[in-house]
Amino acid sequence: MSPHPSFAEVSTSQLIENRQQLIDFLLRGARPKSEWGIGLETEKLVVDRLTGEAVGYDRIRELLARLDGIGGWQGAYEQDKLIGLQGKRSSVTLEPGGQLELSGKFCCDIMCSWRDLNRYRQHIVTMGYDLGLVFLGLGVHPFTPLEKISWLPKPRYKIMAPYMSRRGDMGQRMMKQTAGTQVNLDFSDERDCIRKLRVAQWLSPISYALFANSAICEDQSSGFLSYRGEIWSRTDSDRCGLIEQLLNPDAGLSDFVEYALDVPLYFIQRQGEYINLTENRFTFRQFIESGWKSEHATLEDWDLHLSTLFPEVRLRPQIEVRSADSLPPRYTASVAALYKGLLYTEKGLSSVESLFSSLSSEDFSLIYRSSWKDGLKTRFKDGTLQDVVKELLEIASINLQEQFHNGDSGGDESSFLRELDEIVDSGETLAERLLVRWQGSRQQKLSILFDHCGYDHNFV
Repeated sequence: MSPHPSFAEVSTSQLIENRQQLIDFLLRGARPKSEWGIGLETEKLVVDRLTGEAVGYDRIRELLARLDGIGGWQGAYEQDKLIGLQGKRSSVTLEPGGQLELSGKFCCDIMCSWRDLNRYRQHIVTMGYDLGLVFLGLGVHPFTPLEKISWLPKPRYKIMAPYMSRRGDMGQRMMKQTAGTQVNLDFSDERDCIRKLRVAQWLSPISYALFANSAICEDQSSGFLSYRGEIWSRTDSDRCGLIEQLLNPDAGLSDFVEYALDVPLYFIQRQGEYINLTENRFTFRQFIESGWKSEHATLEDWDLHLSTLFPEVRLRPQIEVRSADSLPPRYTASVAALYKGLLYTEKGLSSVESLFSSLSSEDFSLIYRSSWKDGLKTRFKDGTLQDVVKELLEIASINLQEQFHNGDSGGDESSFLRELDEIVDSGETLAERLLVRWQGSRQQKLSILFDHCGYDHNFV
């Protein structure tokens, strides 16, 4: 996410001498409620218009080159290779398999995020059309096998890729075939931060179920409505999934720090070069305690390390929720509206807590793991997640309307939740809709895909 405009400058070159520095570094994102905003990050798959296959770096580089200088974006380079675009308050980056991501500017409300996404969509669709490219809001590549998707030429991926192959059986699939939607949220202090992290983790099965949109992989049904959820669960247990410590009602930021300290390092960066530290599962805790050769841990190393943690919810330094699949563009703002409506009010937070806090860890784990397979039909207590979603969406909608009436947003953001009415009322996810239609020739399936989730089709 692009930095919040009110972030105070922090010297990241400072050596780490005690754990309080690590907590204070996380707390630099805290701000009063009057300054809270919202951020939206949208990843999408880039495919060839005629074949639906993933495209290589050369064609994506040409897209970036044509976008360079438009909308305030300037080319971002690594080792003389164009690998993204940087704006004043937003950026366009590439994931390992060439997935295109907009890290939108941090906005005062979702209306602003929506306008930002709409401008971006118009740029990429226009430039992409001339290059024979289509952008899909879909959680997993629908056609191209893993081994036929080329790696983006970023030095960090040369380190991450072999490590991922040793940790879980789907790490490289996660890197090259998946795409998601992330929302960034503010907090006021440590207590508020931990409470929101806990509630957002409880909402992760809700997000997987409601926004399931990755049932197809390599032209076949994956057996999951959110295959992306299954892929992430089999990627790297050290740095993915739930942070169990934060579900404890007595948890604090020290628990997040302890979790992060025990995750093995991928690398550190010195003089612009990445140094591979993956050989012996060398943790950040060990780095602080003993250093590495002549190098000692700095806050810059800590910041880089935090960027390589991929739990359902993380701090960087805002709260980033990461459970939703990539979606048809008309649904992307709905993800932000759900979380803003529930996490930015006492009523929303307490409603989620009342639903989930009584669950045992075993029961919640079962719901969590079932959500990406069964979607809204996942069993929850005496009902299903469809029942829970209906209740929570109503609460979120009321909260967003109240925020508008109180002058906390520039428009009634509950309108973005109405896109979800048909899904919730029917209990049929986007993934299930696509599965029903998935038949015919490659060209027929491409037409179905473009209608289902194409960025030049699905926009209002």
